[in-house]
Amino acid sequence: MPESNYRTEIDYKIILENRWFFGSAGLFFLVGGFLLMQINTGDDIFFFSERRSAFGDVFFRWFTKMGEAWIYVVVLFYFLFQRYRQAIAIPMIGLMVTCIAFAFKTFFGQDRPLAFLTKQGLFDLVHPVAGVELNGGATSFPSGHTTSAFALFTFVALCLPYKRTVAVVLFAFAFLTGISRIYLVQHFLKDVYAGAILGLFIGMALYVVQERWDTTRRPWLDRSLRGGDRVT
Repeated sequence: MPESNYRTEIDYKIILENRWFFGSAGLFFLVGGFLLMQINTGDDIFFFSERRSAFGDVFFRWFTKMGEAWIYVVVLFYFLFQRYRQAIAIPMIGLMVTCIAFAFKTFFGQDRPLAFLTKQGLFDLVHPVAGVELNGGATSFPSGHTTSAFALFTFVALCLPYKRTVAVVLFAFAFLTGISRIYLVQHFLKDVYAGAILGLFIGMALYVVQERWDTTRRPWLDRSLRGGDRVT
């Protein structure tokens, strides 16, 4: 079989085996894309601003942390007991997310909600979450937290043998991280949407890369702190 056809078959198999995760992501992209065509910039901020609650404030302030560095440490520790190849990929994901998000933010230079709505004279209509320091400047597109969460949780979903309920839960974690960025008045929906797409592809790319690492000369890649080789 030609190598190109072989790779296509592998990639298709990845999507088929993880259809619950990719199906959830596809639904989000479909609905999110439709909403982006219907709303104006800032409508998403006002939607959540008008629906603040004490529970929502605490919930989303916590969930936004799922796109930060500490979760990488937790996942890295977990994969050290699964396969070293997967553990090695975790910091690589973080590095790719940082570099790609920074490059996109620099290139597009779009205002954060604070800066955008202030220029429009509309920020006084927003009710920020108490205790949350709002970022300003032209670093809105894409959402780095969303890119990070989707990259990491996509990778984890592809690695785990549990492909249904756990996959949907992992997607929900990434999705809620993205929503938290809108709720906390840090990003617009378009930033979250773009971050989700970037993160999904980063997670998939790193999964494929680490699966293709040759163990002929590096058999330890399929070992773990548990000892022995692990076959998945």
